[in-house]
Amino acid sequence: MAKKRDMTEGKIALPLAAFTLPLVLGNLFQLTYNAADSVIVGQYVGEGALAAVGTSAPLMNIALLLISGLCMGAGILMSAQYGSRDYELLSRQVSTTFLAGCGFSVTFSLISVLLAEPLLRLIQVPEEVIGEAALYLRIVFLGILFTFIYNFLANTLRALGDSRTPLYFLMASAVLNILGDLLLVVALGLGVLGSAVSTVASEAVCCLLCGVYIHRRVPLLKLGKGWLVFDRRLLGQTVSYSSTSALQQVCLQVGKTVIQALVNTQGVSVMAAFTAVNRVDDFAYTPQQNIGHAMTTFIAQNKGAGHGERIRRGFRIGMGLEITYSAVICIAILAGAPAIMGWFAEAEDAQAAALGVGYLRHIAPMYLLPGFTNGIQGFFRGMGDLKVTLYSTFMNMLGRVAAVWILLLVLRLGFVSLAWANFAGWAVMLLFEVPLLWRRIKIFLP
Repeated sequence: MAKKRDMTEGKIALPLAAFTLPLVLGNLFQLTYNAADSVIVGQYVGEGALAAVGTSAPLMNIALLLISGLCMGAGILMSAQYGSRDYELLSRQVSTTFLAGCGFSVTFSLISVLLAEPLLRLIQVPEEVIGEAALYLRIVFLGILFTFIYNFLANTLRALGDSRTPLYFLMASAVLNILGDLLLVVALGLGVLGSAVSTVASEAVCCLLCGVYIHRRVPLLKLGKGWLVFDRRLLGQTVSYSSTSALQQVCLQVGKTVIQALVNTQGVSVMAAFTAVNRVDDFAYTPQQNIGHAMTTFIAQNKGAGHGERIRRGFRIGMGLEITYSAVICIAILAGAPAIMGWFAEAEDAQAAALGVGYLRHIAPMYLLPGFTNGIQGFFRGMGDLKVTLYSTFMNMLGRVAAVWILLLVLRLGFVSLAWANFAGWAVMLLFEVPLLWRRIKIFLP
């Protein structure tokens, strides 16, 4: 039987850390999908192919984060329902979200396949890479349904306190993706096409394994015909939570896409460097986001159970985890910047490597700020105040885009402008969030 974790009772620190660790490892393995694509394509195909995969990433991520946001919003509701022990409502929530999400995913996938090339032209992708970039996007978009089903099942398990099981399937999928890249890209020489096919196939396997496991090992989710129950009354609240969460995720990626469009005007070497440092940033930020997501589940369960004191203590412990991790990743990036860039760039791509090393050495000390913002957002999500997270994310990206435009294009301060633009976005975000947090957290002060 699957291991569920009731976070409304008992100790806080160790269970919260234990719940967080599989989330971190799971998302790091998920990031190896794109990282493996970039490393293998960059090393065995070349700079142009790396630029094609990289410039596709913002548009691809908009779709993936939209799906993730929809599942995250529903997961908050499921966490509260599980915390309040309302299992009948929980089962209807699960089936309604599943059916609505499948319909949305299929529709979105078809539209995205048709619009892949126009969207790439909209963000000013150079003609020499647009063909490969469009091919990569279309294949990945065809696999969106698999992405939704896995994310939905994983978020449902996490709402019940089980963060380990999704990790195991994701690990298997990551290994399959790397093996697929080696076979299709390196051995068969299929280039960008092989990379995209490998990514979708590995996601499909991950989705299938997770579904079979839930059917056999999780009695609470063994709904049978209950999977076909569609509750329109629940749909409204689900859409409200999910759409706000999805808009937040998409807002973040739209900002990144605008920045990608600005970077695309700077040449292929700058595009390749930006692709590489974005991968590094993803690995750095993801554990911070996962700590925030663990805080969301903890706080939502305890909100459902009416345990205000545990909410306050859980928030304090979660912020301690954020600060500790941020310090560790700062030291690691500062020490290993040249070696890290060497993974992404061939020896002859010296300009891209040098640009990336300069960026990483500037950004590393700044990683403390997103640690704070992710912890604060985890609190507000768990409390159901998703509009706060949406507005603060919008301010973050607005500040970041404005800073890129001023520093990179107007003042021409070079590639490190992108690091300082990140700092500006996080600073604006904290100025908005901290006063609201203080007002809300006072409710739980003794």
